[in-house]
Amino acid sequence: MAEVSRTDRRKADRQAKKQVRDKERRKQQAASMAQKAIVFAIIALLVAGAGLWGYRRWSQGSPGQFVASMGNRHIAENEVGLTRYNSDPPTSGPHLPQVGSWGIHKEPLLKELQVHNLEDGGVVLQYNCQPADASCKTLIEQLSEVSRKYDRVVVAPYPGMSNKISLTAWQRIDKFDDYDEQRIVGFIESYIHIDHHPAGGEG
Repeated sequence: MAEVSRTDRRKADRQAKKQVRDKERRKQQAASMAQKAIVFAIIALLVAGAGLWGYRRWSQGSPGQFVASMGNRHIAENEVGLTRYNSDPPTSGPHLPQVGSWGIHKEPLLKELQVHNLEDGGVVLQYNCQPADASCKTLIEQLSEVSRKYDRVVVAPYPGMSNKISLTAWQRIDKFDDYDEQRIVGFIESYIHIDHHPAGGEG
């Protein structure tokens, strides 16, 4: 009986030691998981903070005024003229599947065309003046001269807008009355070639 009791005690000791080891292992695993969770949370906060900082800088500290997105939906030709855009000229929203031709236009460009130009990383320079006036002719030539330096810029008349000159990019607008080449170039170079198509969405 004494030998059996020793065997049982040894088994009990081994089991107790195994339980202690298992308990320590579980504690270590829990601590490791907690540390990983903390690290991931810190990384997520840093990424979110950087994203927010970048968004605020882009929306507030860049040329022009920020305009909320109206989306990228494609429309049919029979829907032209039905959209009420949240800026004038428009800076985002429903648009035709094709883009307006780049370069200088003598006639106004459909809103639903120019929005697609903006989505494709273009910048649109528009003016509101009478082409027969000498000052307007000068303005058109100045805008045209600037536009020729870039491959994705449109120059076009836009009758009826509140200012003489407007610059638009995707979700960005700047409107003023006196020609300012530095202001125009700064706007173009800040936003040209930035693609705004939704991932996996319509082009």
